[in-house]
Amino acid sequence: MKNLNFAFLLFAITTILLSGCVKDDFIDDRVNPVLRFTNSIDSIEIDTEFQLTTLFSNNVGKEETPNLTWTSSDPDVIAVSSTGLISAISPGTAVIEISYTTSEGIDLSDQMQIVVGESTVIVEIEERTGIIETTTFYLLEGTFKMQALDTGNGVIIDIDETYRADTGLPGLYVYLSNNPNSIANALEIGAVSVFEGAHSYEVPNVDLNEYNFLLYFCKPFNVKVGDGDIN
Repeated sequence: MKNLNFAFLLFAITTILLSGCVKDDFIDDRVNPVLRFTNSIDSIEIDTEFQLTTLFSNNVGKEETPNLTWTSSDPDVIAVSSTGLISAISPGTAVIEISYTTSEGIDLSDQMQIVVGESTVIVEIEERTGIIETTTFYLLEGTFKMQALDTGNGVIIDIDETYRADTGLPGLYVYLSNNPNSIANALEIGAVSVFEGAHSYEVPNVDLNEYNFLLYFCKPFNVKVGDGDIN
């Protein structure tokens, strides 16, 4: 019974400490919804087709598949289907636009200018980078880069030698998310086992453009202790 009481007391003290170390007293989980292309091309070969892909995350950062409106500024140059399949009809330039109105009445859109020419030129994003910063008084810092795996099925997150994290952080986990304030709709990468120096995480079945934040949470207490924007 004494051990049980001690464990409960330790849990309560840790919860109070973690709750008090957050920079903001109130954390709003709502974020601005986002609609964007997740692949891009500069030009498309005439008489060929290419599938454009998109991402929509709602006001809590959860990915959804809405019924988008696809339009072409010049359908005689590039035609586009209701699912984002573009067809190169004749030489020239056209702007492909996606648009959507959320349930809150927010109008979202993204555009891409594409040239119809002799070849298809895909814009490849080789890597994305970010800086890990603490959101508490606990030490948590470093820089990282994220690249697609050679297999094409997932990403690798390389955290460099500048990384340091306080070993006293209880139940520390790392996540990928489109909401910097919550892990409710985040992808859990796993428990943190390295607290200093370079290390990496391989995350399967994730696109390089799918997430915008790397989050550190003390999972047992659902308390955010650090983050990094993925640029």
